[in-house]
Amino acid sequence: MVAPDKSQPQTYLSQLVALVWQSFAQLVRAPSHSRRAEAARYWARRSLALGAVTAVIIIALMFIVDATEIGLMPARGTAGLWPLRIFTDFGKDEYVLLALFAFMIVLALLAPLRHGTSRAVLVSFGTRIQYIFLSVALSVFVAEIIKGMLGRGRPFVSGAADPFHFSHFAWTPTYASFPSGHATTSFALAFAVAALWPRLRTVMIVYAVAICASRLVLLAHHASDVVGGGLVGWIGAMTVRYWFAARHLAFTIHQDGTIDPLPGPSAGHLKRVARGTAAP
Repeated sequence: MVAPDKSQPQTYLSQLVALVWQSFAQLVRAPSHSRRAEAARYWARRSLALGAVTAVIIIALMFIVDATEIGLMPARGTAGLWPLRIFTDFGKDEYVLLALFAFMIVLALLAPLRHGTSRAVLVSFGTRIQYIFLSVALSVFVAEIIKGMLGRGRPFVSGAADPFHFSHFAWTPTYASFPSGHATTSFALAFAVAALWPRLRTVMIVYAVAICASRLVLLAHHASDVVGGGLVGWIGAMTVRYWFAARHLAFTIHQDGTIDPLPGPSAGHLKRVARGTAAP
C-alpha cells in the first residue's frame, strides 16, 4: 500500500469525494461485529412476535372496527380540517426523506471545511442521519410494494364503507390504502430517532400516533391501514439498525443480542461545530 503524499495539500473537492466514498464503503462492507449472530436471532424473534401479534390485530380491525370507524369521521373535504391537512404532511414520505437527504448533503458539504474533532463530530452525526434516512427509505419501499400488490381501496372508494374492497396489482393511489404510507414513515422515523436518542422516545411516539390519527380523520385510511403501516415502519427501522450495528456503526450489540446506541456527539458539540463553521 502506497502512503499518501502529504506534501500535496488536499483540495476541498478531493476531501469531499473521499468522505462520501468512505461513508458509502462503511455501509456496504462485510459485517464484523462478533455478536452479530446473537443480534440477528434477537431481531428475528422480535420481528416475528411483533408481526404475529399485529397481524391478529389487523384482521380483527378489518372485521370489527374499520367500517364503523370510517363512518364516524367527518366528510372528506370538510373545510374546518385544513389545519389537519397541513399537519399530516409532516408524515409524508417524500417530505421526510427530502429533509433527511438535504440534511445529509449539508453535513457532507461542511465536513471538509473542518478538521480534527470538529470533523469527527460532523461525520459521527452524519452516520446517525444516514441511519434514520435509510430506515425510512427501506420501510417506504417495502410499503409501496405491498400497496401495489394488495390494491386495497381507500375508504368509500366503492361508494360504501367497505373495508374489503380490493383491486390487486392496481398500482394506483385510489387502491393504495394498505399499509398507510404516512404511518410507515412516521413509525420508521419514530423508531429510528428513539433508537439513537432514547430520551426522545415519548415525543416520537406521540408524533407517530398523531400522524396516524390524522390519516383516519381525513378519511385517507382505515384503522387497519395505519396499524399495518406502523408495523412495516417499525420492522424496517429495526432491520436497518441491525445492519448498522453489525458493522459497528452508531450502535453496539450486547451479549444477549440487544442493540443500544453508541455514545455520539452531544448537542453542545454540534453547536460548537456549527458556530465554528459559520464563523468568518
